[in-house]
Amino acid sequence: MPATILVGAQWGDEGKGRVADWLAAEADVVARYAGGDNAGHTVVVSGQVVKLHLVPSGILHEHVVCVLGNGMVVNPVNLLKEIDGLKAIGVEISPERLMISSRAHLITPAHIALDSASEQARGSQAIGTTLRGIGPAYLDKTGRQGIRAGEMRDPEGFADSIERMMERANAALVRDGHAPLDAKSAAVQYLDAAALLQPYVRDSAQYLNERLRDGARVLCEGAQGTLLDVDHGDYPFVTSSSPTAGGALTGLGIGPGAVDRVVGVAKAFSTRVGSGPMPTELEGELASRLRGTGENFWDEFGTTTGRPRRCGWLDAVVLRYAAQINGFTELFLTKLDVLSGLPELKIAVAYRIDGREVDYPPSTMAELARAEAVYESVTGWVQDVTGARHLADLPNNAIAYIQRISELVGVRIRTVSVGPERGQLVFV
Repeated sequence: MPATILVGAQWGDEGKGRVADWLAAEADVVARYAGGDNAGHTVVVSGQVVKLHLVPSGILHEHVVCVLGNGMVVNPVNLLKEIDGLKAIGVEISPERLMISSRAHLITPAHIALDSASEQARGSQAIGTTLRGIGPAYLDKTGRQGIRAGEMRDPEGFADSIERMMERANAALVRDGHAPLDAKSAAVQYLDAAALLQPYVRDSAQYLNERLRDGARVLCEGAQGTLLDVDHGDYPFVTSSSPTAGGALTGLGIGPGAVDRVVGVAKAFSTRVGSGPMPTELEGELASRLRGTGENFWDEFGTTTGRPRRCGWLDAVVLRYAAQINGFTELFLTKLDVLSGLPELKIAVAYRIDGREVDYPPSTMAELARAEAVYESVTGWVQDVTGARHLADLPNNAIAYIQRISELVGVRIRTVSVGPERGQLVFV
């Protein structure tokens, strides 16, 4: 039963969208298992930039069925906008090609307002959320007072649920000095969305298990990255779901016996959006060099928020940890081309905390905040690698960099991207 799990090995934004697009070419089903429209996947097809937030990037392959799994939180209004945008560029969207788990939870205007209020209340300790209502939606889910997608099939009951949720949120907003929301207006907007999305809602776990039993190839697509996992990430500067491999099983309703491949995706350097520790973070000219100017879609600015990403040297401590947590069978390294022209590269091989060296991220924020990266230097290369398609096409120093990362992480690097287009790949 060949299921592949795709996982971000850093803090998200590793380029999973283009990797998912590549893997989807040989998949029958692509299923998202966590997060919501806080994710942003950018894919380039024949020079056309496609930005996705909810719909799996497999939708760009005509033969693929896409699933929004039960582990997701879905904003129905934003989903409809994304569907309309895909239709506008000629992508076929139908209930036969796209389905929403009846167990997925819905994001409402109440969640978005509460998200903003929570970040304001945190002040300088703000987590740096995307303000899309993700956290409050997951809080309602675990607090057993959320709204599931299946409720959209009962218009009257769905409208009542929306109004109750809005009234409950208004009580909290007013208490904290914020303006209340218009509950009735939100109910009408969401009822209109529900009417259009009803045909897409079904029991996706049953569907996925049936397809797996029939031998279909299923790609389990995540969002964010390992260091943002609510259990295994840099808590509390994390997302509210489990973007690690274990989250794929609960987020889709499949068993571990169905999985034969776990692909980790990592950039050739490190980036992070939002607050939280980042031991290899760089400042000044070098950070700007890695980030880019923002004039190109592949520069280091958030797909969802547009915020400039924090940039730094590759952190092998993080990658080793991610490999252990997820059980990577292989690594996909992205953006190797960005490092061309740098005379010296550095890789963090350990952390120094209070005078002692550790090769594993500490579990407490107090220790992690004091961690200093211990670096190993590697000679860079000046050649443009964007035209490379085989390992022999790469400069020797680039090959040495790839091999050293593989040694430090203990996982084979099978594929490296050297540009944003589908075909700019080197198969190691």
